[in-house]
Amino acid sequence: MTHHRIVIVGTGFSGLGMAIRLRQEGEDDFVLLERAGDVGGTWRDNTYPGCRCDVPSHLYSFSFAPNPSWSSTFSPQPEILDYLRDCADRYGVMPHIRFHTDLRVADWDEDSQLWRIETSQGELTADMLIAAQGPLSGPSYPDLPGLERFEGKTFHSARWDHEHDLEGERVAVIGTGASAIQFVPEIQPKVARMHVFQRTAPWVMPHRNRPLRGWERALYRLFPPAQLAMRAAIYWARESFVLQFRRPRLGKLVQNVALRHLNTQVEDPALREKLRPSYALGCKRILPTDAWYPALVKPNVELVTDGIREVRPRSIVSADGSEREVDTIVFGTGFHVSEIPIATRIRGRDGRSLSETWDGSPSAYKGSAVAGYPNLFFLVGPNTGNGHTSIVFIIESQIHYVLGALRALRRSGARTVEVRPEAQTAYNAEIDHMTEGTVWVSGGCKSWYIDRNGHNSILWPTFTWPFRQRLREFDEAAYALGAAATEEEPLALAA
Repeated sequence: MTHHRIVIVGTGFSGLGMAIRLRQEGEDDFVLLERAGDVGGTWRDNTYPGCRCDVPSHLYSFSFAPNPSWSSTFSPQPEILDYLRDCADRYGVMPHIRFHTDLRVADWDEDSQLWRIETSQGELTADMLIAAQGPLSGPSYPDLPGLERFEGKTFHSARWDHEHDLEGERVAVIGTGASAIQFVPEIQPKVARMHVFQRTAPWVMPHRNRPLRGWERALYRLFPPAQLAMRAAIYWARESFVLQFRRPRLGKLVQNVALRHLNTQVEDPALREKLRPSYALGCKRILPTDAWYPALVKPNVELVTDGIREVRPRSIVSADGSEREVDTIVFGTGFHVSEIPIATRIRGRDGRSLSETWDGSPSAYKGSAVAGYPNLFFLVGPNTGNGHTSIVFIIESQIHYVLGALRALRRSGARTVEVRPEAQTAYNAEIDHMTEGTVWVSGGCKSWYIDRNGHNSILWPTFTWPFRQRLREFDEAAYALGAAATEEEPLALAA
């Protein structure tokens, strides 16, 4: 059975970033488990038409690997995927990746003080397990009566079927979130008829995307500090968005911008009313696009706001009894964000899975460590999401923190590191206090930010710079370091 000091699950921004920094620190005894045949995480899986990042390109990249060749201010999916492939190759990570290797279960062995990991390609052991699979890895499908009887084609936007031709078809789109607002305008001209089923109208803002000019790309290549300065300016501009989330009254000014956008692009008052959100801006993710409303006013598109009663073999029946014949159903219904799929597969000291421990409300210390699960660290764990800026900033903060934990193990000669329960409890009580009064809990909407128990287990509820400050140093006092390692098997970074 193969043993490694560190096993990383996932090869998106989190997994690759962790691997790159380990190599830079001199650690080579690690592997990345990747269930697919390529790197990229969500940017590999989401290939739907029009897929693009809604965070500016200069900020949505590793700070140590700026890309002067972005084609536009908001990068399309193929470019982000190519960027991640390039980083994996350039920084020597590819030999460490085990492709087509799905983690089935990871058990903490208290006697041996290590993780026993079963994968689709066999078993291995590890001193430390780093869960870097990300929150947007498990597509969510709605529970619709009769769906199993549908005779047409169905697929999720995160599993787009490019072999299926939508030309001239009658298509039902279920969901109006961040993916749908991008792919609906792309496929609308091709289909004969489209029915867009909307449960909740999203807040939509004008999109500031534009092509980057040749002289801009040349400047960034020849003078990298110029791109770093642009990155910093974008970061602080995006941080200002938090004010409207923490002080909902300030959000009214931004709401007026969004409403003007709606009123300008949709002339029909009845349709406009259906598209007007009934909750405070920011309660759900704000969506930037100039193409969504124009697509919905096209004569071959119908917006349906009645719920779905049932799916029949060739049609969908809405709550008012209306039946619409469809050939294909496309789900734009997001992901299992708070019900983290990997949580059912990781079992701690007492044999319970993370899913059982959390019981619907994931919690961790600094989004990174969970009491009862030694030598386990999360990247993009509970309460690390945000609705205003780049998740890569959060990821790099956590990577730095995990490296600090590994250095602490080396200094102490310990074999295990585990957050103290009281530290985790106090930290999450503070998160709850910071969430009080914000738009996410008082904005009048139901969103994926709030778990099935009505608790914020997803968002870091304030600016991101304080998060980085908290993770700047590994706070050893919040952890129990135990079971001294032997000279032959130290758990730490290479010297």
